[in-house]
Amino acid sequence: MKNEHWTKSGEAVTALILDVFRLNGRLQLAGDRLVADLGLTSARWQVLGAIAYAAHPESVAWHARTMGVHRQGVQRIVNEMEKEGIVEFQPNPHHKRAHLVVLTSKGQELFEAAIALQVPWVNDLSEGLSPDDIAITQDVIALLKNRLEAASNSQKDGAR
Repeated sequence: MKNEHWTKSGEAVTALILDVFRLNGRLQLAGDRLVADLGLTSARWQVLGAIAYAAHPESVAWHARTMGVHRQGVQRIVNEMEKEGIVEFQPNPHHKRAHLVVLTSKGQELFEAAIALQVPWVNDLSEGLSPDDIAITQDVIALLKNRLEAASNSQKDGAR
């Protein structure tokens, strides 16, 4: 094994990745607590949000790609929410089997109730943070996400 050493940037990104993992865990716990009384979990809320914020109805696979998670997990959650009347499937004119997922009126009300809880929570959480610093953080995260996506796509292309 070679005696490998991180570059300064590699060391900093490694520390950032560990912090993002820890932040993700804490966000999931906080989200679970925040929306528990609505019958939601962070995972269900995340899927609900992906559907609500989509510019137009999309398939489960598209939502999973956008969220950066496995399609099977999103499909399981969407199927549960469909049984509860939170989402419904609509025909997809571009694909016979990959139906489009849309919020029902019940789903829209549930999403709005979750956002009503999230607004004061996130305003408190962000107290004292500079919008410019937040924008820089978003830029770094977006760059790393794009590089990971490009690397993943290159690996898929190479496997063909």
